[in-house]
Amino acid sequence: MEFKQSFEELAAQDVHAEAQRRKDSGWRYVQILAVNLDNGVDVIYSYMLDGNLQNLVVKDMPRDGQLESIGDIFLESFVCENEIHDLFGISFTGMPIDFHGKFYRLSCDKPMTIISPEQLARREKEAKAKAVAAAKKEKDAQNASDADMEAKLAAMDPEKAAKVRAAMEAKRAKAAQKEAE
Repeated sequence: MEFKQSFEELAAQDVHAEAQRRKDSGWRYVQILAVNLDNGVDVIYSYMLDGNLQNLVVKDMPRDGQLESIGDIFLESFVCENEIHDLFGISFTGMPIDFHGKFYRLSCDKPMTIISPEQLARREKEAKAKAVAAAKKEKDAQNASDADMEAKLAAMDPEKAAKVRAAMEAKRAKAAQKEAE
């Protein structure tokens, strides 16, 4: 027998009906897997029949999202559902065995992260470096703009140029005050 594996998308509202359809068609429940992403969680339901492993993916669930339990169809799913609830924050309605967030004893509120602390530190450092580079680029552009303005002011009547400089300085002071607040 040849082993095959596939991935298909599944809408959150269809999870329970699809589990029932699989059970009625002779499929075996394998697991529910959660994959932590930057902005949510992918929840993957795996079923097997005759060497064919099908993974049904509920994409981009919010961390406080809710899915219907398939525990009334496949009782053994309560383990994965409780685990996903505790580690990823997804709730399952109608679980036949619900540990109410106490399936694991956790030392922190959000134990599952997509990246290690080292990777997070590197990302934060890179973000700061990008912000500094962007600020420098903006300052350089402002300096070039100021140089252009000074060249224009030099060609103006000195009295008008003094008024424009005073207005520009007042505008800068107001922006600096607003930024300080």
